[in-house]
Amino acid sequence: MTKQQGEKLGLKELVAMGVGGMVGGGIFSVLGLSVGLAGHAAPIAFTIGGVIALLTGWSYSRLGLSFHSDGGSFTYLEHAFVHPNVAGIAGWLLLVGYIGTLALYAYTFGVYGSAMLGDTSSGALMHNVLASGVLLTFLGVNLYGVRAAGKSEDVLVMVKVLILSLFGFAGLFYLRSDHLLPVFNTGGMGVLMGAALIFVAYEGFELIPNTIREMKNPERNLARGIMISIFVTTAIYILVSIVAVGNLLPEEITKYKEYALAVAAKPFLGQAGFMLIGLGALLSTASAINATLFGTARLSMVMSHEASIPRVFSHRERTKDIPNVSLITITAVCLLAVNTMDLTMISSFASSTFLLIFSSINLSAFRLRRRIGVNPALPLMGLAFSFASWVILVTYLYRTNLQGLLWITGAYAAVVVAELIFSERRLILRK
Repeated sequence: MTKQQGEKLGLKELVAMGVGGMVGGGIFSVLGLSVGLAGHAAPIAFTIGGVIALLTGWSYSRLGLSFHSDGGSFTYLEHAFVHPNVAGIAGWLLLVGYIGTLALYAYTFGVYGSAMLGDTSSGALMHNVLASGVLLTFLGVNLYGVRAAGKSEDVLVMVKVLILSLFGFAGLFYLRSDHLLPVFNTGGMGVLMGAALIFVAYEGFELIPNTIREMKNPERNLARGIMISIFVTTAIYILVSIVAVGNLLPEEITKYKEYALAVAAKPFLGQAGFMLIGLGALLSTASAINATLFGTARLSMVMSHEASIPRVFSHRERTKDIPNVSLITITAVCLLAVNTMDLTMISSFASSTFLLIFSSINLSAFRLRRRIGVNPALPLMGLAFSFASWVILVTYLYRTNLQGLLWITGAYAAVVVAELIFSERRLILRK
């Protein structure tokens, strides 16, 4: 076996990457807002998100097997749409969306870390130090090598799943029926809004096709890695949300926001439970940073080869074949975002961006259905559900956070301008 073959990622690493990417941005970041809208039906909101993720995941698996590329979504859109700027704009959106999720994970890591350290006097400073530190740590891990990134995912995800499983199964014995019934206490629309807001919790599985050149036997492991990671994540979300709702009132979960799960553990695990769930949050966000940084750097490298972004991002470290310029630049932008933006802006932007991306991927799978051999009903269902969720999210932001919606719109406009001016396919300032 050659050195390169020895560094290939197996099914365990792929599942760990998917679960690590999804769980890190979900339960610990947006549970409070989801419960505030869906109420007792929050587990149903997570189930809806899981169904959309499974449909979209199937589209990704079929596209990934047909177009072997580290570019993932960017490459699929290039093949699906005649106009080259469509794929270019989607590629820019992916990059800034991933940067948004990285900032979301790092921000949550800093918040939980500060809470566990009991820092109340200089919380902002401690939060920034911890958030920046975890980004720099995993920059180092990914610069070290492919295998290091995969193996660290195995350890982080295994411990995280064990902690959440302990919380979930132990908490089932302490559920209060008056906290769970009636199920639809906030109405059906609240459940749909909750599902739209927590969809960022399922962002992460699409990183798996980005590593297809580094994986063992992709024909067998790609689809399995995506589907297994989504099933595992959905089961965790449903179990944990049931326990959280069953031990705390919706108002309490909304009040504590990122601390909701840690506070929900206190009735049956005490202060030790608070610390244990806090540890789970740190591991969840850390593994999500690891997985997202790994895939995003390879996406930017492919986009550089396609001349969508400057050529320097295609530079690789000679001895380890690692896109070091992309890794360093992405981390630097994330450091800026996590130290200057608030959590609401970051999470809203990430949710909106990936719902749009997943809508376009399902549309791409439908357009390429004969070439990739997919039942057209599945990508059409994925397209309808993901786009409807995006419309619901935009409606919610319009009613509750118009300034945030305007900021997101401005960011999208900047992405379009960047593609039209700076890419090789630019329509403005052509040579």
